[in-house]
Amino acid sequence: MSIIAKTPQPPYYAVIFTSERTEGDKGYAKMADKMVELASKQQGFLGVESVRDQEGIGITVSYWESLNAIKNWKDNAMHQVAQKKGKAEWYKRFGLRVCKVERDNFFKV
Repeated sequence: MSIIAKTPQPPYYAVIFTSERTEGDKGYAKMADKMVELASKQQGFLGVESVRDQEGIGITVSYWESLNAIKNWKDNAMHQVAQKKGKAEWYKRFGLRVCKVERDNFFKV
C-alpha cells in the first residue's frame, strides 16, 4: 500500500481518526490490519493513510465517496466489534472528524 492514498478528483470525504493508545498491543495490530482490509472492500472506500508515533499518538485518515459510505462503514458489524475493543482496551482517548474534501493538490519533488 502506498503511504499517500490515491484519491479521485474532489469532492469526496475524509474521516480523520486521532487517537492515543494504551500500553501494550493486546491484539491491536492484528485488528488494525483486518480493519484496513475490510474497509478496502466496502463500497465507496477510496483509500487510507495512517501514522503513529513512539508515544502512541496516531492519526488515520480514510477517504470515502459519500457520507452514506461512511455511515455504512460505521455500522459494519466487524467494525463495531473493533470500536468496542478500542473503547475498552486500546485507546486512552480518541477523536473523529468528518470533512468534505473540495480541493486537493499533490506535488512530486
